[in-house]
Amino acid sequence: MKNYAFIFARGGSKGLPRKNVKALAGKPLIAYSIEVAKHCNLIDTVFVSTDDSEIAKVAATYGAVVIARPAELATDTSPEWLSWQHATKWVQENYGHFDVFVSLPPTSPLREVCDISAAVEKIQAKAGDICLSITPASRNPYFNMVTLAGNGMVELVNKPDAKVERRQDAPQVFDITTVVYATTPQFILHHDNVFSGAVTAIEVPKSRAVDIDDIYDFKLAEAIIGENL
Repeated sequence: MKNYAFIFARGGSKGLPRKNVKALAGKPLIAYSIEVAKHCNLIDTVFVSTDDSEIAKVAATYGAVVIARPAELATDTSPEWLSWQHATKWVQENYGHFDVFVSLPPTSPLREVCDISAAVEKIQAKAGDICLSITPASRNPYFNMVTLAGNGMVELVNKPDAKVERRQDAPQVFDITTVVYATTPQFILHHDNVFSGAVTAIEVPKSRAVDIDDIYDFKLAEAIIGENL
């Protein structure tokens, strides 16, 4: 089987400008995703889809194959799914058939090889159409998440069937992380979003689920990496 990793990295970023090439503990943020993919023996080739020349240069330096992403697929409002479809078609045209598509967003630099392998193995075992990574949520819509009601009061987002006195008694919920997504080229090309098929998941600990969106996330990732050095 041929399993390919894809890293989608735009040049624009509102929360943390130029974050994909910002130095994290001595190397560009995107390098972490490229390196962990190359260390995974279930991944054959690593591709980086980008609209940015600096990102492309860094990606090539770290051994990734660069896919030039059209500008219209790299705006603040462009659905990433369309970039997934574009990259899938490009690889099929230039590299031929492949079996498993793995997306490794550069904003999750703390993922490990085992996270990638677990997701790929679920798809190879046909456990679902697509595999997400999840981590235990800090807040729970059945206990301590509320929404504003029409009368100005607040109410629980979801009301449990039975009275919940403690958070531990509420149904367990998870956050979707950006650690890894795994699916097939066929699913990407014939669907238009993640939840349009049978969705399975792997669970990752919070220590590996940091998703860098702003400078505070960046500093948290930097602190965790520093502790592990």
